[in-house]
Amino acid sequence: MGAHSIIIILAERSNKKAMLRFPLLSALIILLTNCLTANAQYVTDTDIPFTAKADTYSCERLRLDIHHPSDTSARLPVIVWFHGGGLTGGSKEIPVGLRQKGYVVAAPAYRLIPKVDVEQCIDDAAEAVAWVMRNICSYGGDPGKIVVAGHSAGGYLTSMLGFDKRWLASYGVDADSLKALVPYSGQVITHFSDRAAKGIGALTPYVDEHAPLFHVRNDCAPYIIITGDAETELYGRYEENLYMWRMMKLVGHKETFLYEIGGHGHGPMGDPAFYILKQHIKRILGEPEK
Repeated sequence: MGAHSIIIILAERSNKKAMLRFPLLSALIILLTNCLTANAQYVTDTDIPFTAKADTYSCERLRLDIHHPSDTSARLPVIVWFHGGGLTGGSKEIPVGLRQKGYVVAAPAYRLIPKVDVEQCIDDAAEAVAWVMRNICSYGGDPGKIVVAGHSAGGYLTSMLGFDKRWLASYGVDADSLKALVPYSGQVITHFSDRAAKGIGALTPYVDEHAPLFHVRNDCAPYIIITGDAETELYGRYEENLYMWRMMKLVGHKETFLYEIGGHGHGPMGDPAFYILKQHIKRILGEPEK
């Protein structure tokens, strides 16, 4: 399959034992849930502070938006979405592709380089996920069904939180309790903004403890890697993630997937990637595919 096609690595379908005993009842419950979700009213709460850090920059920056059903008695899957911007820019956003889709979406901001270093960026992301786990019930979300995702720098943060367990552990959260990690065109070697701070060029490969690739392991949450077209991606991002995919396979991780979205570069790959994200959430939660 060539570089301009969508590369899809499929796992074996497991037996859905929970659906076998009462198939008609299960199907009816899912149908009713989908109908209610489709007709639900959603609201977005903005600029919710999530940090215990007390300095001015943290208090200004460390806030999140939550898109949720107005009926907060629901227990919907939760997507924590980290924005891109090279760790030096960008702001929190609720992607259009995730609005009113049957999820609670939490979109945190984090502090930016050069005002902070890369470790503080990662720590902010960890604090945001921990806050979501503790508080999302109040917004109609299920703390047991949290997926972390993000684009570019947000994809990098997604992978760091999922692979290097110490970041979430510092806030009392087990990274392996997350339902899935879904980086969109994220770096898995040391981030180029971190490399720049070390005097290392954007095209010089470098892997240290700040690289998701450094922390490859076989027992993390399901890992769904999505990139744009190899020929138009940023800084060889597809090949970087292809190597990550191979290492995950070699260490024995059973749920690593890689998608290359043909004809879409670093930015445009985001729109078609939402379909892949949503299908994997259904698969992981045992919902029927559409």
